[in-house]
Amino acid sequence: MFNVIVVKDYQELSQKAFEVVKGVLKEKESPVLGLATGSSPLGLYQAMIDDHKKNQTDYSKVITFNLDEYVGLPREHQESYYTFMHHNLFDHLNIKEEHVHLPSGLGDLEENSKAYEALMANYQIDLQLLGIGSNGHIGFNEPGTPFDSLTHVVTLKESTRKDNARFFEPLKEEVPTHAITMGIQSVLKAKKILLIASGKNKAQAIYNMLKGPVTPEHPASVLQNHPDVIVIVDKEAASLL
Repeated sequence: MFNVIVVKDYQELSQKAFEVVKGVLKEKESPVLGLATGSSPLGLYQAMIDDHKKNQTDYSKVITFNLDEYVGLPREHQESYYTFMHHNLFDHLNIKEEHVHLPSGLGDLEENSKAYEALMANYQIDLQLLGIGSNGHIGFNEPGTPFDSLTHVVTLKESTRKDNARFFEPLKEEVPTHAITMGIQSVLKAKKILLIASGKNKAQAIYNMLKGPVTPEHPASVLQNHPDVIVIVDKEAASLL
């Protein structure tokens, strides 16, 4: 079931998303958060940092699981999601490093996938944060991904690599061709899902998610089957609704 909130701009979107996250932090003594990377959550993460500094909100008991990681990038790489999360969030909170979890894109990827899924089985994610790709992917679950998929390795679509190329251009590097990601079934296990999107380039994906048929060709459409999904979009992302 969707609760759709349309806001005027990215700043308001980030603040509304923060209010949802803050609610979970207040409700639970040891909340489990599923986190995402990319440009969409940056405003939310900054709001969390600002709140922590201003109000001393405690993150020492928070446990996190990230959606995905590029295959082949060491943790210390500038564009690894491990580095992204630490630079944009974890380094600025009193969160314990042992409470932070990301899948590993190095070594035996099949074993890494099984290990990450097994680790998540010890918890239930209270709130899973999602962005959405212009082609409707959630996590790195590209169009065609089976709805019963668990953590697995994916070949990234050219459209996804093109969307992410801006992050790698300053390094004069190509976007990795593969990633390891929570599967769609993994995502759906969360108690509550918060999906955020801004910009006209996300409008078709948002329309397909909310109004289109439930089909693996539009992976986010599976969220129609989840009982508690909050969708926060700006006017441009909501322009086709």
